Amino acid sequence: MKPTNRNYRATFIIDNRGKEDSVEQIIDEVKNEITALKGEIANVEDLGKRDFIRVTDKKLTGAPYVQITYSAPGEAPSQLLERLRLNHNVYRTFIQAV
Repeated sequence: MKPTNRNYRATFIIDNRGKEDSVEQIIDEVKNEITALKGEIANVEDLGKRDFIRVTDKKLTGAPYVQITYSAPGEAPSQLLERLRLNHNVYRTFIQAV
């Protein structure tokens, strides 16, 4: 029996300070992580650089935001969060079911 896919919208804050990787390369890494979890990407939207309302690091007051809409099995969001936890190119991740 094939598991049913749900639709998700994930927002990522990209941290590319002092790195050679461009934002597009980091987005491709994140897309590869989603497809590795049997996800199908529907839309990628670059929201541009935004300033943070609450600054937790004085050296990072704003960063590029990217929103990816995808469909995947139900356990995929928690697995994606765990995979990206060790990726220092992604500063924050927020996933919601749509």
